[in-house]
Amino acid sequence: MSDPSPFPTRFPSGEEYRKKPVERASDGLWTAKRTIKERLKLGGFGFVPYLWKTFYLYKAKYVFKIVGFFSQNRYNRIFMNKPFKRVLKSILPLALGGGVLFWVYRDFDFTTVGTVLCREMNWGWMSLSLMFGMFSHIIRGWRWKQTLEPMGAFPKTDNCVNAIFVSYAANLVIPRLGEISRCGVLARYEKIPFAKSLGTVVTERLIDALCVAVITVITLGLQWKVFHRFFEETGIGISGMADRFTSAHVYVILGCTVAAVMLLYYLLRRLPVFGRIKGVIYNVWEGITSLKKVKNLSLFTAYTLFIWFCYFMHFYIAFFCFSFTEQLSVGAALAMFTGGAFAVMAPTPAGAGPWHFVIISMMSLYGVSVTNAGIFALVVHGIQTFLVVLLGIYGMILLPFTNKIKNQ
Repeated sequence: MSDPSPFPTRFPSGEEYRKKPVERASDGLWTAKRTIKERLKLGGFGFVPYLWKTFYLYKAKYVFKIVGFFSQNRYNRIFMNKPFKRVLKSILPLALGGGVLFWVYRDFDFTTVGTVLCREMNWGWMSLSLMFGMFSHIIRGWRWKQTLEPMGAFPKTDNCVNAIFVSYAANLVIPRLGEISRCGVLARYEKIPFAKSLGTVVTERLIDALCVAVITVITLGLQWKVFHRFFEETGIGISGMADRFTSAHVYVILGCTVAAVMLLYYLLRRLPVFGRIKGVIYNVWEGITSLKKVKNLSLFTAYTLFIWFCYFMHFYIAFFCFSFTEQLSVGAALAMFTGGAFAVMAPTPAGAGPWHFVIISMMSLYGVSVTNAGIFALVVHGIQTFLVVLLGIYGMILLPFTNKIKNQ
């Protein structure tokens, strides 16, 4: 006997639900809409139990699919669009560097920085330091041109140097963007394939990593006691680090990585676009192996040594700008330079934050107060960053101007 009331008196049990055949979704929803309309005419909220019963009779997964579909579309619209990605790539490094800087300088009196800049800092030594920093960029541009020549690319020296200026400035916006931007500069103004120039950049980074490794070994041999104290005070144990890198987990991760690369290669080779991908990889590899075909290898080696000499002098001469650091030795500068080389690898603009932490921590081991070390790190890093910005602006202005004259 049917229920005479317009509202259901109870919900069906699970057993009744299994026995009763489920109606089609379209019919059920149409019935639900019609019933809701009728019950709204009666007044009150009596249609709610019937609506709940209707959804109870049908599979709830359809509801979750609809909700998930709209949620995914909203996620894609908000988080996966290109403007949001660009903003995210810019904000995250800045936030990370700013967070570390805030933690390092949380109790710092910034009024002392203005006093040191106006009255105590030797601007003559700072100018000499900045000259070495500029020379390092120029020589890197010369060396890059030399690595491009074996591939049949002969760009203008000015374009290579200006591309280096732009790349270092681009790294301040998004870390590691400079490697891509300088390849784009040559692709635009010299018509050099992007993949080939990117391969030479990879070669440069491998050589830089080798130079850092050699400098680190030399510095550890000369300043081992200082590094040992630094590791103890910062809570970094040498034995603990060695155990982590030699544990079974590392070998498992390496094995999984190799297996994933092999599987990816097996899957990609079956796709029609594999030929294009293979061509790009070949161009990159050609750029990497271009070092073997460099005509004057001794000149390339001299360029590399002079680049790193300029990097070191760019940092060491800054010691003579302040009365509280001018007494530090070359060994102390080498130790801090090595620590700073690892700190700038952090994904922050120019290593901001981690570089300050390393310099302040290591400088305090050589008898410099934390306040003075903080002033040194803040002032030197700020002025060097300002130089990078100026050179980047100079390169961006000069590139279209000189190439326009060339085309005329």
